[in-house]
Amino acid sequence: MTGEGPIRAVLFDVDDTLVDTRGAFRHALASVAVDYLDEGVDHEDLVRFWRADANGWYRAHTRGEMTHREQRHRRANDLHVEFGGPFLDDAAYERWDDAFERYFQEGWAAHDDAAAALDALDAAGIPYGGLSNADSRYQVKKLGACGLGRVPMLVGVDTLGVGKPDPRVFHLACELLGFAPAEVAYVGDEFDVDPLGARDAGLGLGVWIERPGAHSRDVDGLAGDGTPREGLVRIGTLAALPALLS
Repeated sequence: MTGEGPIRAVLFDVDDTLVDTRGAFRHALASVAVDYLDEGVDHEDLVRFWRADANGWYRAHTRGEMTHREQRHRRANDLHVEFGGPFLDDAAYERWDDAFERYFQEGWAAHDDAAAALDALDAAGIPYGGLSNADSRYQVKKLGACGLGRVPMLVGVDTLGVGKPDPRVFHLACELLGFAPAEVAYVGDEFDVDPLGARDAGLGLGVWIERPGAHSRDVDGLAGDGTPREGLVRIGTLAALPALLS
């Protein structure tokens, strides 16, 4: 219970919620750095820079303003400017991205707490699904590769052409899951687009999972720490999720 009513279903973000995407990015960036960037670059600095995306290219993609390829191409060149790599024209970027994507997929792995959390929801008879700001088919592939193929991908950025925090994507995912928004909890790692976006779209509970290295902070202290407050709650592990729903 959230204090407002029963939660009967759960929607999950995928990247850095169920899947350790930060680790996969670290592997990919460290690997391409060997061929493209200055020697001795700190791999954690690469990850922080990539995830910070200071120019907001990925967010522009989720607003429908540019393709996935365009946002990644721009981010690759931003990375090279920062860490001493060459400018990537279209042909050079194709080669870069082929390598990056291969290394990225090599690094895909589920978070250690993901399968057990899904097991607990299954045991409690609580249905769940995925809502992501990445392409839905790509996320199906990722979830399957990580042993999480039982999570049905309901909505991706390709479904409506926009992503979170647009309320329409939350509403459609709830509809496809078969529940009213107020009956659904959303779990994600980016505070503004995930739990706050879900709460503002009328979902019953926005759950912020703050993993190590999280790149989006609840700077205003809006989320209750372990206990829901005004429709928002912070947890540090998915192991804490089932208790929030009981």
